[in-house]
Amino acid sequence: MIKYLIRKIFGTSNERELKKLVPLVEEINSHEPKMQNLSDDQLKAYTPQFKERFKKGETLEDLLPEAFAVVREVGKRTLNMRHFDVQLMGGVVLHQGRIAEMKTGEGKTLVATMPAYLNALTGKGVHIVTVNDYLANRDSEWMGAIYKFLGLSVGVIQHDMDDAQRQQAYNCDITYGTNNEFGFDYLRDNMKFEVEHLVQREYNYAIVDEVDSILIDEARTPLIISGPTEESTSFYYYVNDFVKKIKRYQENYELDHKSKTVVLTENGIAEAERHFKLDNLYNLTNMDILHQIYQSLKAHLLFSRDVDYLVKENQVVIVDEFTGRMMPGRRFSDGLHQALEAKENVRVEQEYQTLATITFQNYFRMYDKLAGMTGTAATEAEEFHSIYKLDVVEVPTNKTLIRTEYSDVIYGSLKEKWGAVVNEIKGLHEKGQPVLVGTISIENSELLSRRLKRDRIPHVVLNAKYHDIEAEIVAQAGRMAAVTIATNMAGRGTDILLGGNPEAI
Repeated sequence: MIKYLIRKIFGTSNERELKKLVPLVEEINSHEPKMQNLSDDQLKAYTPQFKERFKKGETLEDLLPEAFAVVREVGKRTLNMRHFDVQLMGGVVLHQGRIAEMKTGEGKTLVATMPAYLNALTGKGVHIVTVNDYLANRDSEWMGAIYKFLGLSVGVIQHDMDDAQRQQAYNCDITYGTNNEFGFDYLRDNMKFEVEHLVQREYNYAIVDEVDSILIDEARTPLIISGPTEESTSFYYYVNDFVKKIKRYQENYELDHKSKTVVLTENGIAEAERHFKLDNLYNLTNMDILHQIYQSLKAHLLFSRDVDYLVKENQVVIVDEFTGRMMPGRRFSDGLHQALEAKENVRVEQEYQTLATITFQNYFRMYDKLAGMTGTAATEAEEFHSIYKLDVVEVPTNKTLIRTEYSDVIYGSLKEKWGAVVNEIKGLHEKGQPVLVGTISIENSELLSRRLKRDRIPHVVLNAKYHDIEAEIVAQAGRMAAVTIATNMAGRGTDILLGGNPEAI
């Protein structure tokens, strides 16, 4: 079985890495008959035994074959899910502090249970990093059944928790949370004066799900904690009134959508000097006015409502460009958020000054051991190695892929494209086939929804506006004839079961 799987992988270096794992997988398998014959209590007794053996000098590598075999057996008993040989390989790769590339549907969530359990035996804690709160909560409950059976504590960090709740979650053996929550907790801890008030403990071992999104796509994204300044907010409305007037005429500015920049032309500069009663807009004393004019121009010309942000309860809420989710409490910096608030005619909050900041890249490099998993890592293998010293191992699929991947289709206009999309949905829906449509923005998801309503095709929409019922929508997206429209908020780590999920009905 294993040798057959190895033959499916091309690339000599990857093949060599997989061959090294075969003896270890066979050793794990050799323990399976014994584990199957143990009672629940006998299985549970392994955890204190492993901890004692570790204290007496055995390494995690010494414990790995038995520990993985124990987790596999507990997975069968608690979740009715048995780790396949390829999943054992993925688990070993993660324990070794590398990246396991596993195709969609190969069970990455289950794979993480083995290295998480093994490394938690040290008592130093394990962090499992997901891309959103929904997945962190889901996985902590779902996979938590395995850990709790074996006597380990499981915590989850959610954005609305207070410090006491966070401290309790971080003190668990295994802690689930998002990259944002882990990063911001680090920043907040660095602003505290008393050790007992810190919520995090040492940075021992992290398993990052969808590692390419977090460590590459968002690597340089700064996490910023800021505090208000004393400046007046009426200034932003005044600048907004000016920009609303000049944006109607293109001779006042030059716009470049590709580089996301906008600059005033000579005509626009003259208009600004007249409006603000200035002799020279570019005089050093006028830099604040010039800066805010440009921020307001960006707000009006480069940022779209229901795409880049939402207005909810009279507040401008950022939509994450990578996940499509709302980010309550997060604000654009340098006056841009105030410009958006003035544009939408809601209350303008005071400008904030940076108090603490860190990038995801720098945060995750603090861990003693870092591992990751994703369906797409090989293309960024060089970056992973140069930035994080992480190697990528492509883990084979358990069964031969039968998915057909068609070529892209390009249309001459948006009208033609959306017409073709609706026709395709209609045909599949009539056959009873469930359909999932991915869109890049809330605006597009609602545009398509209107088209489907016009054609009387029943459907549900999943975007940042409806995040509260995400679990219900996703659970039933695989039901017969179901049509689901989703932004990329459901694009990563979301399981859709064919036939729907009877437990969620």
